[in-house]
Amino acid sequence: MKKEAVVLLNMGGPNDLSEVEVFLKNMFADENILATKSAFLRKLIGGMIVHSRVAAAQEVYEELGGKSPIVDHTKNLVASLQSALGEEVVVDFAMRYTPPFADEVCQRLEEEDVRDIYLIPLYPQYSTTTTKSSLEDFIQAYDKTGGNARLHWVRNFYRNEQYNRVIVKKIQEALGDEDASEFELVFSAHGLPQKIIDKGDPYQKQVQRHVEILKAKLRQEALEFAGIHLAYQSKVGPMRWLEPSLEEKLRLLKNKKVLIFPIAFTIDNSETDFELGVEYAEIAKELGFSRYKVARCPNDDEGFVQALKAIYLELR
Repeated sequence: MKKEAVVLLNMGGPNDLSEVEVFLKNMFADENILATKSAFLRKLIGGMIVHSRVAAAQEVYEELGGKSPIVDHTKNLVASLQSALGEEVVVDFAMRYTPPFADEVCQRLEEEDVRDIYLIPLYPQYSTTTTKSSLEDFIQAYDKTGGNARLHWVRNFYRNEQYNRVIVKKIQEALGDEDASEFELVFSAHGLPQKIIDKGDPYQKQVQRHVEILKAKLRQEALEFAGIHLAYQSKVGPMRWLEPSLEEKLRLLKNKKVLIFPIAFTIDNSETDFELGVEYAEIAKELGFSRYKVARCPNDDEGFVQALKAIYLELR
């Protein structure tokens, strides 16, 4: 009997320090990231960016134990989802820029003789730079196998009720016994160059809608924060990015107690554990914040596992 497969897609992260350069090279070779029509120009610009960033990036991952935390979190999530779906469904994952790459995963699925493959990009909101990039990569890899499985996928899941319950839970866990009314809550989304949004990428609008959904859910749970805000992190380069930046938002807050939730990430990675957990914590300290907290991503939380199971069942 032919099986079904669920494949989780994500950008990936270095499995060790030697993969840091691989990660950066593959990222900046992606035409969805460096949107230039010239492959030669993309390679030239990408090479310059990688050369300028690889040493600093290696230092970050060294601080995180020599690899990205996304690797183990994703493996744990896959194992939990496999347990939830049972042996009749093959659960796997493919990374965009680091192993396991889509071609190796597609080959495994062909050997399993699956009849339907359900792709779930682990990005709550759709963007050409993430969702589109990962889906295209997997579809192209599968086409090369000559396989006959039917491919199904979800474009976003920020409106999923079970998923949003997990976010509220993670915010509650980060808050602990402290009073929400004493804190500002900042939803921090990964930034994008404004020109990508101007070309029609729906990411910003979906993030904004997601914040409104979560505001309503927090009210339902009687979690009344002093204020709820949206900001963007991870800006690189001189061009204009989505605003306000997280640093700018922190500078504007008069209340010096803040809780950050990384709204664009489902799995903790260097941009949550190091950028938010270390770099912005230092900025907050310099700005006189008495409390600075960062909520964990859903990772392999049972609620997220059930949300993914529900998404798979809706696609069937």
